[in-house]
Amino acid sequence: MSLLRKVKCRGGVTAASLRGEIAFAASRSLHDLSSPRGPGGAMALRRGASGVGIGRSRGGGSRLALAVLAFFCVLSPLVFFFGRGLHTGSAHGDDYNANGSGKENLDWRERMALERLSSLFSKEVLDVITANIDDSNPLSLDSFRKSNMSASWKIDGAEASFENKPKKSATDTKQQTPKGMVTDSSDERSQFVDSPAKLARRQLREKRRLKRAAELVQQDEEVTVKLENAAIERSKSVDSAVLGKYSIWRKENENENTDSTLRFMRDQIIMARVYLTIAKMKNKLDLYQELQTRIKESQRALGEASGDADLHHSAPERMKAMGQVLSKAREQLYDCKLVTGKLRAMLQTADEQVRSLKRQSTFLSQLAAKTVPNAIHCLSMRLTIEYYLLPPEKRKFPRSENLENRDLYHYALFSDNVLAASVVVNSTVVNAKDSSKHVFHLVTDRLNYGAMNMWFLANPPGKATIHVENVDEFKWLNSSYCPVLRQLESAAMKEFYFKADHPTTLSAGSSNLKYRNPKYLSMLNHLRFYLPQVYPKLDKILFVDDDIVVQKDLTGLWSVNLHGKVNGAVETCGQSFHRFDKYLNFSNPHIARNFDPNACGWAYGMNMFDLKEWKKKDITGIYHKWQNMNEDRVLWKLGTLPPGLMTFYGLTYPLDKSWHVLGLGYNPSIDRSEIENAAVVHYNGNMKPWLELAMTKYRLYWTKYIKYDHPYLRTCKLSD
Repeated sequence: MSLLRKVKCRGGVTAASLRGEIAFAASRSLHDLSSPRGPGGAMALRRGASGVGIGRSRGGGSRLALAVLAFFCVLSPLVFFFGRGLHTGSAHGDDYNANGSGKENLDWRERMALERLSSLFSKEVLDVITANIDDSNPLSLDSFRKSNMSASWKIDGAEASFENKPKKSATDTKQQTPKGMVTDSSDERSQFVDSPAKLARRQLREKRRLKRAAELVQQDEEVTVKLENAAIERSKSVDSAVLGKYSIWRKENENENTDSTLRFMRDQIIMARVYLTIAKMKNKLDLYQELQTRIKESQRALGEASGDADLHHSAPERMKAMGQVLSKAREQLYDCKLVTGKLRAMLQTADEQVRSLKRQSTFLSQLAAKTVPNAIHCLSMRLTIEYYLLPPEKRKFPRSENLENRDLYHYALFSDNVLAASVVVNSTVVNAKDSSKHVFHLVTDRLNYGAMNMWFLANPPGKATIHVENVDEFKWLNSSYCPVLRQLESAAMKEFYFKADHPTTLSAGSSNLKYRNPKYLSMLNHLRFYLPQVYPKLDKILFVDDDIVVQKDLTGLWSVNLHGKVNGAVETCGQSFHRFDKYLNFSNPHIARNFDPNACGWAYGMNMFDLKEWKKKDITGIYHKWQNMNEDRVLWKLGTLPPGLMTFYGLTYPLDKSWHVLGLGYNPSIDRSEIENAAVVHYNGNMKPWLELAMTKYRLYWTKYIKYDHPYLRTCKLSD
């Protein structure tokens, strides 16, 4: 009853503390019974003493004492182990729950102890104790109310506490049970339920994880969309006119099944050639002959077809027959290793053929770019004949007094192409505000001198002044004064330019063709370094190439302040290959000491030269210095741009890029608005506008300044 009083006072104790109370009470009872100082102890001793005396006299009292002693000797260890087992289970409940053998031992000890203690406590007390053993929760008072207890077990003040306590539904209990943890409704297992704070933290972590995953997926999708949009923009810049009928951007290629029969037959021929080699290797002569026959038939059916519509009417039958032979060959000859090796060999052979064809294509494109079209050659010859048929008094241009007038706008144009020179002059005059203030100084060679004069005599450019000179009549331009002329006359230079290691094939000579470009051998190309000598009375002059088109009035260039520089030009260092290290040999100490490899390059084609500053700084002398040092071509290989970069190093003033847009002779992706807003467009590159290989999308800017209904042009069959 003392134990029940403690329960009543405390209202709820843990199972471990309850077991301790039980063990302590049991041991206390045994101690009271055995202690000589306890209640009735003296009497027991006295009874024992008297019993002994009686036993001595009677002989039966000793047996009773021994039985009592044996009973307590057996009961004391049981109580000790029962209390120790309960205490150990309280301290190490988790370990016993994890270990099945430990739990079985604990249950065995509890059962044995409860059997021994049944004589000390009533059945109701033991049932309550057994039903409420829980290592992690306090003793539940609710169980007292649910059991049919006597009135003595009812606890005062418990009604209010039970009524105020919120009831949890089965759903709430299920939600609070963490995933992966198994709940056991049995009395022998404890229920592991997280607190609401832990559940809230877990849910918050899960929400953050899901949110982060969604953000990563969204970022990945955004990157993919950006890459796709960039690819689409790049595809728009591809020029279909350049790519021709093999362009992958043609509308026909939107259909995946376009020309499927043609491609399938070509694939059949490839596989037939593979099996043909294997059949010969394995001495399958009948199959070899059959494959060879089918290959020839398929090739005849294909012919020169470029699509399914061009195929011969027998193509489907040939395709079916080839398929039957290939099935037969596959059954008899298929060997994965052999087929793979043969396909690899065929791929390598095809790759070598493609490289050879690319070299030949490069050679032919360079050759086409350097040759004069037949129609332009015809025009030059007819004009030359007409010129020399004129009387001498009709060969002179009007307004010759403007040639040395420093108040006018002077242009220098060195060309041997009559049609190209006419476009430069006509486009400049058409877009000029006052054509009478523009003076054009043309210099050509002996062969085209008559044609150049005759064209502008027959087609005067408005009120502009024209003057044509022959470079071969410049007596001061000789080998003793000009280093490049002296070098061109040397045997080593002739060997380099003309023989070019004696190439025997087109592909072998493609790498040397650029060295044999006629413009590198013509003084018209090097005359740009002698402008003060050619025009000694002028202060400023605009140098232009013959492959440009003028789209705006250029008089504003004469108002640009060059800040003491000699050359006004548009820089081209937006790309890495337009810097000095791409033109000059920086392994040479002379180059490395005097120039910056990352210095920005600039373009010839439209350059404003201050001839007064030119003379002060002796630009021609600087050019001669570097040209003499490059006699063995150790500083640069060819052309006039490298020596121009060296000669005008530190003396070039950068003009606004809108004055001069380059690349129409090689770059198919120039923005249209950039071209239309430019004052001058330049067809630098191999695809000149007067050639058939010119880019169609850019050719219109050039052809609109040509009158194709002119009698000379119609006679020579020149058309747009």
